Amino acid sequence: MVPPVLIDVPAIRRSPGAPDITRVCYIISGSGKALIDHLAKIPLGSPAGSQKVDLVRFDIANRLFLRLYQASNLMHKTGTKAVSDFGATTQQWAVLGALSRPGVRDHGMTVKELIAFLMVSRQNLTAVLDRLEGAGLVERIRVAGDGRLRHVRLTAQGESVWSEMLVSIRRYYNDALAGFSTEECLLLFRLLDRLRDGLGRIVVPEGE
Repeated sequence: MVPPVLIDVPAIRRSPGAPDITRVCYIISGSGKALIDHLAKIPLGSPAGSQKVDLVRFDIANRLFLRLYQASNLMHKTGTKAVSDFGATTQQWAVLGALSRPGVRDHGMTVKELIAFLMVSRQNLTAVLDRLEGAGLVERIRVAGDGRLRHVRLTAQGESVWSEMLVSIRRYYNDALAGFSTEECLLLFRLLDRLRDGLGRIVVPEGE
């Protein structure tokens, strides 16, 4: 693995009247340095020079989203393995975890609330709930005063299985985050929280 390299992109004036960008610190690895070397050869006074920072930002964003994609796939693969003794998947783990929270443990959540909390589609959630209900881990109960509305909540068996799963989940968290300090974990959480909010502002057609 090629170690990260810190690259400084020279100051660039993006447009008349715009503030100078004095430095862009860019951490790259491997072939990414070729892009910076190429950009460094572009004269700052040329039309292409004003695009340097945009190109660097795009390359960083491209690498960032690739890492997120890779991490998401690995999290699903290794997370499912972590709870494989219970015949569970990461999707089922997420639903059980959502329903186990103190604020909703007794009365449960509506399907609509679960969709909003987990940010999943109704179709995918319904399939997961059907499997969990078939295993006796969750139940759908009618809400008093509204026969059409149902809440999903953990069964006694579901609570018992979740308590056992937590042992494996804690071990998995410790292994996955072994290279991070508590402060770094908090920083990563805040950054991912902002990314989630940013992605949430992108309009997605209903039903997708």
